[in-house]
Amino acid sequence: MGQSISSPPPATSVMRTSPPSSCPMHDMPSTGCPIQHDNPPVAKSSGGCPIDHSSLNTLNPTNQMPNLPQTPIYPQSVALPTERTMSSIPRVVDSETRTDTRQTWEYPSPQQFYNALVRKGLDTPAEHVETVVEIHNFLNERAWGEVLKWERRVAQEGDGEPHLARFKGRPGEMSPKARFWMLAGWLLPSRFNTEPPFDRHDWIVRRPRDGTEVRYVIDYYSAPSTPNGDPGFALDVRPALDSFESIQQRVAVGMDDVWEELREKGWGKSERGGTQQAGS
Repeated sequence: MGQSISSPPPATSVMRTSPPSSCPMHDMPSTGCPIQHDNPPVAKSSGGCPIDHSSLNTLNPTNQMPNLPQTPIYPQSVALPTERTMSSIPRVVDSETRTDTRQTWEYPSPQQFYNALVRKGLDTPAEHVETVVEIHNFLNERAWGEVLKWERRVAQEGDGEPHLARFKGRPGEMSPKARFWMLAGWLLPSRFNTEPPFDRHDWIVRRPRDGTEVRYVIDYYSAPSTPNGDPGFALDVRPALDSFESIQQRVAVGMDDVWEELREKGWGKSERGGTQQAGS
C-alpha cells in the first residue's frame, strides 16, 4: 500500500526572475540593487525602495501613495516623465467602493521617483531613473504574482480576488528568515549566499471572503545574471508567521519542496527503475 504524492501549485517561496527582453532595464548592471548607494546619508538606510512608506500622514488618500512633487529639483540634469503607470495589483474590491470599477495601485512617475531619491540622499543619475522605475515596477508585479500563488492554496470556491490593502517598505530591517540564511552563508559560504537582501517590504493582503488580513514578507535579492547577460533577481515571498494558518501553509510548502527534490533524485526507485519495496 503506497501513498500518492501530487505536485502542488507553483508556490515556492523563492522566485528567480529576469526582466522581459523589451525592458530597458537590461542596460543596468547584472548584480546588486539598481539604486546606487555609494554615498548614503548617515541617518538613513542605504538600501531598498526609495519611497518612505512609513510616513502614513503623507499618503495621498486618492491613490495611497506619498505626495511626491512632479517638479524638477536640483541637481536634476534631464527632463523626466511625469506620467504614472497603473499596476495590476488591486487596491480595493468592488464591494468596498459599491461601484463596478476595479481599482489598482498606481506607481510613482520617474520624476516623483527621482525626487524621492534626492530627498533620501541617494545618488542616482537622472538619466537612469526611468530604468530604475522599470525595475521597481517589474519586481512588484512579480511579487504580487507570488502572493497570489500562496492565496490560491487557501482559496475556496466562489472567493473573490484578494487585494493589497496597504504596505510598508522596511529596507533597514532584516527579516528573521533573511538573518537565518545570512548565518548559513557565514557557516557554509560554499553552499549558501552571503549577500543580504537589498530591500524588504511587508504587504497586508485582504481576503474579500471575510475581510481577513494576512501579512506577507518579501525579501528582494540580487541574483546571478542569466546566460544571455540579463540582470537577475530573486524574491522570497511568504506569509508571515502571524497565524496558525500561515504556519500550516509554510510547513506544507516546505514539505512539498522536500518531496519534489526527492522525486527529482529518484528516491524510492531501484537501480532497474522499479519501486523499492519494504523487506518481506
